[in-house]
Amino acid sequence: MIDGHVHIERGPYRIEWIKEFVDIAVKRGIKTLHLLELSHRFFEFNELYSEVTKYNDYQKDWYKKKSGNSIEDYKTLIMQAREYEWPIELKFGLEVCYIEGKEKVIEEIRNSFNWDYITGSVHWIDGWGFDHKPEFWEGQNVDAQYKRYYNIMMNLVKSNLFNILAHPDSIKCFGHYYSGDLDSAYKELAQLIKYSGMQVEQSAGLFLNYKHKEMGMNKQLLNMMKEYGVDIITASDAHSPEDVGQFIQEMQHI
Repeated sequence: MIDGHVHIERGPYRIEWIKEFVDIAVKRGIKTLHLLELSHRFFEFNELYSEVTKYNDYQKDWYKKKSGNSIEDYKTLIMQAREYEWPIELKFGLEVCYIEGKEKVIEEIRNSFNWDYITGSVHWIDGWGFDHKPEFWEGQNVDAQYKRYYNIMMNLVKSNLFNILAHPDSIKCFGHYYSGDLDSAYKELAQLIKYSGMQVEQSAGLFLNYKHKEMGMNKQLLNMMKEYGVDIITASDAHSPEDVGQFIQEMQHI
């Protein structure tokens, strides 16, 4: 089994911290573990978040608290970890927030190191952090935001900057849904991913971190990915050792 999305941000960049994640992975039968850090942690990605920090004071303060680390420290940890002999396959990468027009920044950092993979995600819609607080949805045109979300995601895939697409319907995080049928958008997205050779996550992240009722992609989107033969990778979106491998077994049967 694979857990393709685990964050180590809540602890020190030390081998001892990595071992805690690996130990839980072994206990839960995980054979391949992907560790990754979010781009907002590193000041080298500051340019990505210029629009985000201007959107409102909450997002400005949030980014200030989360960012400021150097990606060089993360690279050093990876190089140290690669010297160890681990009981499972261990891979290291980045989860990068895709922001249209900032592809050059992403490309430069992607090419600056021999990452095992780069995961792309959509967490921001024109600067708006849709997955931060439920009250941020008040007054929003849900259908319009859904359309924009998938438009950004398709541009993410077309950029050819990423190996994996993270949680492709996380916009449902607070229980808001498109009023019509997204079949055409799902079909186009699946076709683009298949053509690009990327993988897509079947993620337990919303179920684990938001207590969302649905585990993984919605049925319509998942079935479209399967219909077009997209390579699907299971992921917990864990942020602490105890959550590594959570619900991976269950998602094997969805």
